[in-house]
Amino acid sequence: MPESSSTVPVPNTPSTGTPVVFRERLWPTVWVWVIAAGIAGAGILMFAPISMAAGYTAAGVMFAIMATLLVLSSPTITVTEHSLTVGRATIGRRFIGEVQAFRTKDATAERGTRLNGLAYLCIRGWIDPVVRIEITDPSDRTPYWLTSSRRPEELAAALTPS
Repeated sequence: MPESSSTVPVPNTPSTGTPVVFRERLWPTVWVWVIAAGIAGAGILMFAPISMAAGYTAAGVMFAIMATLLVLSSPTITVTEHSLTVGRATIGRRFIGEVQAFRTKDATAERGTRLNGLAYLCIRGWIDPVVRIEITDPSDRTPYWLTSSRRPEELAAALTPS
């Protein structure tokens, strides 16, 4: 069976003996944590008529839940010698074509007016730069992957053959 970007597992971790060329975790920024704390603080207001202890407890539980969800939903970008993993998607490096990094207005256009509806997206609103990774696998309808990255030039360099 021929290798396809969506069906064949590709080694992508140091535990398999494949060295990692680039790794980035798309953590939320400080202002996202401030908003989460503010929303959790509303728990105090909701439960204060019952008791202040219930309000503080509710706020703590709400913040713990939001923090857990934010951490668990923070995708990782990993580039090895043989594969690229963005979030839950993995593709062999041989299926990667042109790689371009975009910032500011160009990044906004890539996420908006220039976006192809078939593209795979791993975008976080709190990270402005994006990297567009062309997919050359003939059996994959996805024309490209678009991912947020705080270090777009480094990611593009890691994916570009030397």
